[in-house]
Amino acid sequence: MHIRSLIRGTHLARPWRSRRPGRAMAAALLAGAIPASLAVAGPATAATPTAPPPVTVLTPGANNGNGDIFISPFGDTSTYANGAEIINNHGHVIWFHPVPAGQEASDFRPQTYQGHPVLTWWQGTGLGGLSSGTDYIYNDHYQQIATVQAGNGYSADGHEFLITPWNTALILAYTTATANLTSIGGPADQEVLDGIVQEVNIRTGKVLFQWNSADHVPYSQSEQPLPASASTPWDWFHVNAVDLDTDGNLLINARDTWTTYKVSLHTGKIIWQLGGKDSSFAIKAAPGQVLDSAGEAFAWQHDPEAVGHDTYTYFDNESAGTPDLPYSRAITVRLNERARTATLVASDNQPEGLPAASQGNVETTRNRDLFVGWGILPYLSEFSPGGQLLFNAEFPAGVNSYRAYRAPWPGGRHR
Repeated sequence: MHIRSLIRGTHLARPWRSRRPGRAMAAALLAGAIPASLAVAGPATAATPTAPPPVTVLTPGANNGNGDIFISPFGDTSTYANGAEIINNHGHVIWFHPVPAGQEASDFRPQTYQGHPVLTWWQGTGLGGLSSGTDYIYNDHYQQIATVQAGNGYSADGHEFLITPWNTALILAYTTATANLTSIGGPADQEVLDGIVQEVNIRTGKVLFQWNSADHVPYSQSEQPLPASASTPWDWFHVNAVDLDTDGNLLINARDTWTTYKVSLHTGKIIWQLGGKDSSFAIKAAPGQVLDSAGEAFAWQHDPEAVGHDTYTYFDNESAGTPDLPYSRAITVRLNERARTATLVASDNQPEGLPAASQGNVETTRNRDLFVGWGILPYLSEFSPGGQLLFNAEFPAGVNSYRAYRAPWPGGRHR
C-alpha cells in the first residue's frame, strides 16, 4: 500500500490568492459550484492551514510552451492545506482547491470531456488499499459539472480517472475476497485484495465494462510476499493504472506482479503481458541501458503510457522498500511483437539518485519532453527527448504528489 496517512486539514472557506503581485486567483469554492456535502461543518480556526505547500524550483527552464503544472500535494497538514493545485513554471500558484479534513485529492489533471477542456481528480480516503471516494469533473470556469462513482457496489479508487475519447470514464477499485492459496504454499482461506477496472458512462453511471484481476491472473504471478496471517489482506495484484493503447484496448498495470496486461476492451481477455513472471516478451536492454538486479526493465512500476509505434513509457519505481536499483527512473520500452522482445531503449534517472517506494508517473508533453512526478519523493522534473534535465522542483519535506502533469490549460482566462 502507499506510504500515506490521512489528511488532517480543513476545507477552506475563502479563496486562495496567488503569490504573484496583482493577480487574483479564482476561489477554491465558487458559489454554487461545490455540493453541500463538501461544505465546511463550521468556521475555520486560526490554526487551520490556509495555503498549499510551496514548490521550490531547483532547475529553472523548460520555457517551451508545454503549459502549466498540475499536482495534488499531500502531507504535513499541520502546516499546509492539501488538495488539487495548478502552478506555473516558476512554482507560483494559479489555482488551488483544498479538500475537506480527512480526505485527499489524487490524479489531478486536465482532460477533455464532450469536446471541452476540463479538470478532473479523485477525492476520498484510503488511497492504495480499500479506498472510498468520488471522481470530480470541473469546467474551465472552475465549476463542478459532473461526478463519477464506481458501480456494482464498489467505490472508486484514486489511482486513475481517465476520460476516454468517447466520453466514458475508466476507473479503478479494490475489493476483498477469500482465496485458496495452497497451490503456492499459502493458506486455504487467505484474505486477498483484488483489482477492479470499470468503464462507466459518465452521464448515467452505468457500468459498461468490468474486469477483475482474480478472474484472469493467477495468484502465483505476485511478487508480494504472503502475510503472516490469513486474516491480513494480501495485496497480491495492486492495480494502479488503466490506460488506452493506440488500438483502443486497455493497458492495465499491476504493481505487485511487475506486469502490464494488455486487455481486450470487448472481451476482457489478456492479449499480452509485459514484465513479471509470465511476460509475453523477452526483456532486453539497448546499448547504454541497464536492466535491474532481477533482469527486468521495471519493477513495482506505475503508469504505462502508449506513445505509438509499439513504444511505451513507464514510471519505474524499482523499489517497494528494498530497491532493485538504487534509483527510480522514467523509462521507454519498445516492443517487437513478431520477435516477442521488449527492449529498454531510454531511461531518465531520478535527479537526486533516489528510489521512490510508491506512486509516480511519466507524461509525454506536446513537444515530446517527459514530465515526471516522482511519487512519494518530493520532486517533479522534466527531461528533453535526449535526456537533458530541463526542470526540477521540490516540495517541502513530508509532502508529495501521487502524480504530476504538465499541459496547456485555458482556464487562466477565467481566473
